[in-house]
Amino acid sequence: MTGRVLRPAGEDSIPVPGVRVVLHRVGEAEQGPVDSIASGPDGGFRFTLVRDTSVLYLLSARYHGIEYFSFPLDRAAHRDPAPVTLIVRDTSSRVLVTLSTRHVVVPRPGDDGTRDVLDLVLLVNQGTETRVAPDSLSASWAGLLPPKSEGLELGESDVSPDAVTRRGDSVIVSAPISPGEKQLAFQYHLPAGRQTIELPVGAEPVALNVLLEEPNASASGPGLAAADSQAIEGRSFRRWTGDVPANAVIRISLPGTRGSSAPVIAALVSVLALALLLAGWRILPRRAVAAAPPGRRDDADLLLNEVAALDARYQGREAELPPEEWARYVAHRAALKAEVAAALARESRGP
Repeated sequence: MTGRVLRPAGEDSIPVPGVRVVLHRVGEAEQGPVDSIASGPDGGFRFTLVRDTSVLYLLSARYHGIEYFSFPLDRAAHRDPAPVTLIVRDTSSRVLVTLSTRHVVVPRPGDDGTRDVLDLVLLVNQGTETRVAPDSLSASWAGLLPPKSEGLELGESDVSPDAVTRRGDSVIVSAPISPGEKQLAFQYHLPAGRQTIELPVGAEPVALNVLLEEPNASASGPGLAAADSQAIEGRSFRRWTGDVPANAVIRISLPGTRGSSAPVIAALVSVLALALLLAGWRILPRRAVAAAPPGRRDDADLLLNEVAALDARYQGREAELPPEEWARYVAHRAALKAEVAAALARESRGP
């Protein structure tokens, strides 16, 4: 099995010599690195591999302190996998990271009157360099939270919980953001008695969805319009959607009906957040998507369940786990995400 390590440079790519390339094996019973080699003068590398078609193989390379992963290799036994191009990136504290879409879900209040709001955002780095914070006190990305909201907990996301903090009424991300899309799913609280939420949009326009569970709740703001309702875990949410301009403020009015919010928050984290991480897939699309033929969606659903189970076991435990075990988790998760994306791509092409 062969490949090359390349780095984008302008409109071209150049080879990167001397980078340690690691071959990972991801199976049901065992996961972890099986071999490593430094890339040659032309960025090339070669592994001798007796393949087990019941497991996944993928590659990683660390460059400027950041780990980059390949898609899983072809598992077919009757042919050698195609040469792999493993892309690494230069870093920059100036490359632009934009907020592409945002989904804010406000359930009924809990028994104590507080609400747990779920906020899912999709960040996009459209450059060729990985965005990093300029220093340890700055952010690679920052976003605005509703004033007087409280706390911050990170759910199913593409960055480590240790790299996301709350500072005043802002969420601060210190993790590197590589080119492409990154998902963040975070949860914060609204104190009891709040009947109005002011949701600041920030300095750039955004495609926004607001889901409210209480029948008499409403949302208003420039570019936002009422849309069809959304059913989640047997509970109905009214939805407002639209392209909201920069620096706008969305106002959400709440009646204050009591009821338990915890079960639906847990369901949303596992269902909506897993969906948002997939490239080319959007939560609550603006146009209807045709139903997949019977049986075609099974692969994606099973893989999503496997990702959820994996995260339930490992997410947030990086500090307490041995580095080798955490690396196996990251590799396994990356492989599953790639398989989900491939399964959904097959669905979109139809039979």
